[in-house]
Amino acid sequence: MTTIIDSTATDVTPAPAPAAPAYEPAKTDAQGRFKVSNLHGGRARMELSNQWYRRPADERFLSLSSLEAHVRARAEASVTLPLKSKAIECYAPEPEKIEDTHVFKIILPDGSEAEPTHFSFGQLAGLAGAPAGYLRTMPSQITKDALNYGLRFIRRVEDVKLYVRPGEDLRAITGNDYGRIYDHEVVEAVRQVAGDGTGDTRWKIPGVMDWRTMIYDPNVAPTLDSTTLYSSDRDVFIFLVDDRNPIVVGKARNGEDDVMFRGFYFKNSEVGAGSCKLGFFYLRGLCENRIMWGVEGFEELTLRHSKNAPARFVAEAIPAMRAMAERSSTKLIEAVQAAKEAVVAKDDDSALDWLKARTALSVGQQKKVLELVEQEEQTHARSVWDMAQGITALARSIPHQDDRFAMEKIAGGLLNRVA
Repeated sequence: MTTIIDSTATDVTPAPAPAAPAYEPAKTDAQGRFKVSNLHGGRARMELSNQWYRRPADERFLSLSSLEAHVRARAEASVTLPLKSKAIECYAPEPEKIEDTHVFKIILPDGSEAEPTHFSFGQLAGLAGAPAGYLRTMPSQITKDALNYGLRFIRRVEDVKLYVRPGEDLRAITGNDYGRIYDHEVVEAVRQVAGDGTGDTRWKIPGVMDWRTMIYDPNVAPTLDSTTLYSSDRDVFIFLVDDRNPIVVGKARNGEDDVMFRGFYFKNSEVGAGSCKLGFFYLRGLCENRIMWGVEGFEELTLRHSKNAPARFVAEAIPAMRAMAERSSTKLIEAVQAAKEAVVAKDDDSALDWLKARTALSVGQQKKVLELVEQEEQTHARSVWDMAQGITALARSIPHQDDRFAMEKIAGGLLNRVA
């Protein structure tokens, strides 16, 4: 049997796909649309929605080619300057008008100037041992003096690297051993398997689901509001799906086909705002605000921007992405079936005993899990699959995201044990 993997550990590299995938294609209408019958199976995940709601229009792109051109242009205009942190010189003009109290720059070794971004100012303040939030409220002349003093006498790191567009902006300050994975390298790697992300290959910007009919339409044209290709001054985030090729992984409780499709995301920050991460999963649908519904089989590969990160990106992340893009759906189908067949309780009392022995749920939560299985699945909790669905349903009632994800990880842990 195969295990549903739910891992956030580093270096989770999937095995190469079998040559001939074994699955049943889902039934679609003439427009390629299909019915979603088990939306609350698996988990609801917010990674994409969290990106979607905070991105302004100038951080949204409609194709991978336009996204790559944007991030490549800024990288080609940027240079890396190794230097001593005490050599960084902050500048603010003598104030003659109120506007002058908002002018703050750094002087580069060649005499040119650069204005810190919001993100790199935070890095600069941290290097100087100063509170960035407070300094942002001060006149730039006070900020300059505070940071110059900190960089000379309180600095926390001696050797640093500036990542800067001379004459424009300071994009980042990192440690000397920082291994930069460029954003355009990530986009270029995705384009090798996804083309432009507009439907010219299997992988594309996702469609949307009609909540009135529960019909998912993969062919809705993306707009700046619905796109899932993003980049800011500090990161890039790509989310694509194979929603024109849905598969059947079993039957929903109502007897209808349980339909899913594949998806992945790739995110990176060449300025040190986060690790390089590749996530792969199956899902049942996406709503307009980009919540991922019915997620199963989630896997994630994480690469920290350490000294050897660029080499690991080539050796690990790119092959992992290709393997994920080409893999068979057999693993997921077998895993779902195994969880459904793994009967672990004969009645409610033994179901509670099983949950008590394998989870940290309270007695009240254990009983609620059984109630939710009966309400939502119209059955009694007897299999590992039932238990996981009940815990996932309980998680949806938790208002705080961190607590909700912690509860969902319990469900994922139970599924991991099915073998």
